[in-house]
Amino acid sequence: PPPPPRTAAAAEAAKQPQEILNAILPPREWEEENQRWVQEVSSAPSTRLDVVRLQEQLDLRLQQRQARETGICPVRRELYSQCFDELIRETTINCAERGLLLLRVRDEIQMTIAAYQTLYESSVAFGMRKALQAEQDKSDMEKRIAELEEEKRELERQVSEQKDKCEAIEKRGNERRQIEEKKHTEEVQFLKRINQQLKVSKKNRNSK
Repeated sequence: PPPPPRTAAAAEAAKQPQEILNAILPPREWEEENQRWVQEVSSAPSTRLDVVRLQEQLDLRLQQRQARETGICPVRRELYSQCFDELIRETTINCAERGLLLLRVRDEIQMTIAAYQTLYESSVAFGMRKALQAEQDKSDMEKRIAELEEEKRELERQVSEQKDKCEAIEKRGNERRQIEEKKHTEEVQFLKRINQQLKVSKKNRNSK
């Protein structure tokens, strides 16, 4: 006997998984040869073998695209995101509610990663600004040190000149003092001789 006709409720129930899949993973649209093509996510259920193949494909793609095993790697993140989308698709076909919950988890993870990425980029930019500022400060400090060293050399030169001037003045003062002392000594000796001569002359006069 022919299959019983499907009721409107049954048809709507059959459409629901595909609509949920399209909401979770939007169809891809493009135009080719003046025709508009739409590719929807498959609603065919997956088997255990499909999951094993998915894991093998993930490992192969990670190796082919040389994704890093640790640290931040956009390639690894992209491939794992695609794998998680496929797991959401497979889960949604069997249980729409579970698939929607996984979608919520995926979106939360992506928002968290985006927040960390923004924080990381901001930290990198801040670090770069600080490094550039430190480099500029270092350059300014080196320039200031060079200026101070030049100023120090100039002051040392001035000090040396002043010392030379002081030594020259002291030398001239010593020479002048020696000359004056010598002159004073000669004058004293001269006056002593005159005084002695006067005494001798007075004594001679008195003896006569």
